[in-house]
Amino acid sequence: MPEFSGNLTRRDAGPEVVRQCAEKGVKGVVLFTAGYRESGSENGRRMEEEMVAAARAAGMRLFGPNCMGLYVPASGLSFFPGLCRKPGRLGLISHSGSLANIIGREAEKKGLAFSKAVSLGNEADVQSADLLSYFARDPETDVIGAYLEGITDGRYFFDALQTAAAEKPVVLWRVGLTAEGGRAASSHTGAMSGSRRIWQGLMRQCNAVSVEGWDQWVDTMMAFYLLSPVSGRCLAIISGPGGLAVSAAEAAGRQGLELAQLSANTKTRLAEHVPPTGTSLSNPVDVSLNAHMDMNIFARAAEITAADAGVDAVCVIGSGLDENTNNAYIEAMIRAQQSSGKPFLIVGIAGMPADTGPRLCSAGVPFFDTPERAMAAYARVVGYYGRRG
Repeated sequence: MPEFSGNLTRRDAGPEVVRQCAEKGVKGVVLFTAGYRESGSENGRRMEEEMVAAARAAGMRLFGPNCMGLYVPASGLSFFPGLCRKPGRLGLISHSGSLANIIGREAEKKGLAFSKAVSLGNEADVQSADLLSYFARDPETDVIGAYLEGITDGRYFFDALQTAAAEKPVVLWRVGLTAEGGRAASSHTGAMSGSRRIWQGLMRQCNAVSVEGWDQWVDTMMAFYLLSPVSGRCLAIISGPGGLAVSAAEAAGRQGLELAQLSANTKTRLAEHVPPTGTSLSNPVDVSLNAHMDMNIFARAAEITAADAGVDAVCVIGSGLDENTNNAYIEAMIRAQQSSGKPFLIVGIAGMPADTGPRLCSAGVPFFDTPERAMAAYARVVGYYGRRG
């Protein structure tokens, strides 16, 4: 640990620590300390510039300041205790350290695991564009997620994003596009606000996937992570609750998706398992409340519907009524998805055990809290792969 004279704060010690690291040949520094450019003070800005200059002169890279650094499960490197040790295929970029920590803790419940996650803070040196370029080439990363509060170099970012999105799905949550969000981002990491219209145009040109808010971000990363590349827009909906079946159909239409026309053979086979009263064999397939007591109805309806050549994906809304039937429901949905090879979207209903979603996601079957969230996430997946060709 370097020695300092006087009563220096951690922030004031930053430039000298960076210089001493450079002198010793250190190749990379993570600067957790805050109070630099984002503070709005001239002294903070000057010290940040001094650290960057010292790092660049020595060929050393600087993460931060005002960040948590790196989380690389395969090497045991973590920016916070208690994060999952299992490596995965998601590469993460975040200007917020606390948000990176939160998604690191929540990811396993959604079936997600990280190749690498990087908290950039003020990104005084290493930028989000640097990491987009890195993740585009990284063989351990299949999906890229990012939370961004600003862009340092617009042209560089555009080129890096375009290259990355041509190779892998890039799910971007960009804040600071409103006056209120811009002010908050500036005080958080010193980021500059941006234009919503310009950002949306950039996303379209690069075929990146733009989301707004935590739920969309997590849902969409999960969908890309768990679903194989798919561009088919025709869905079959199977539901016990009738109202949620209608809600799912409406949500599908709003997202530009279509309800598949089930074949006569599919309907004939469904009729062998779905009771004739209070049900419907059209799409949505309404299996009524009887299915919540007899898991064979859900299981057979899912298997038969998924086998229809006109169905690209299946959305199932249901549950068991107790622990045993709910376990049977989960196992049936996993089997149906695995045997069909088609995307399954499972939507929860009130009263389901808390472990239902994590168990499905860990088996590769995405789980959503509402039909609207399921359809929105699936539409982003098929839109991305459809445009990429």
